[in-house]
Amino acid sequence: MTPRDKRLHTQLQDDLRLLKRSYILEHYSETLDEAARKNASMLEVLSLLISGEATARAEKAMHRRIAQARLPKRKTLEEYKFDFPRKIPKQKVLRLFDCEFVAKHGCAIFVGGTGTGKSHLLSALGYLACEKGIKVRFSRVIDMINVLTTAQINGTLEKKLREYVRPELLLLDELGYLPIDKRGADLMFQVVAARYEVGSIVVTTNRKFREWGKIFDVDNTLATAMIDRLMHHGEAITIEGKSYRTNDDNESDS
Repeated sequence: MTPRDKRLHTQLQDDLRLLKRSYILEHYSETLDEAARKNASMLEVLSLLISGEATARAEKAMHRRIAQARLPKRKTLEEYKFDFPRKIPKQKVLRLFDCEFVAKHGCAIFVGGTGTGKSHLLSALGYLACEKGIKVRFSRVIDMINVLTTAQINGTLEKKLREYVRPELLLLDELGYLPIDKRGADLMFQVVAARYEVGSIVVTTNRKFREWGKIFDVDNTLATAMIDRLMHHGEAITIEGKSYRTNDDNESDS
């Protein structure tokens, strides 16, 4: 390598670091060597490097979205056993996994008993949405309420609310498993109301709609208002059957 070539390599490396083009920085030398052996054109070389950089950036962005979503253990739709529940609207589930409802600010509610796979589907939906470039936030309902309650006490509620309002898709797991007091019910309603027609929500619950008043401190008015907002541009997906966990050698989630 001539002194001039060394200077050019050094300058190129410095420029690539400055521009944060890490894939090109790591691969340009071997790509040039391979191109020389194959007598490839400059356009082919440029196309390979730019394509690699774009792919690497897209993958990093996807992993960043997954980390920010705070998703639980990864589940996939392919792993879900549609033949296990006694009744499940499979086509509704498959349509939901197209994620087209997110652009329309639609909502969905998985309703079913414990162990019917609601949380499995919610996790799978979250990972798939992240892969599709959608910003997601996952939380158990009680965890979200505890975070917001603490923030309200500390005077930082507005800031914390943004964590649950800004993402394009909010996934709320396990509504109804634990009772929610008046403060918690009001805080959850603030999230639902703030996202109404501007952001999508998918909820899992073991309670039928007529029982939601019991969840929210026996507040039927608030429960009705929440259901009204969730279902205006949403749909209920009811799963009927016994718990998957009670089957020998089987393992699933709610």
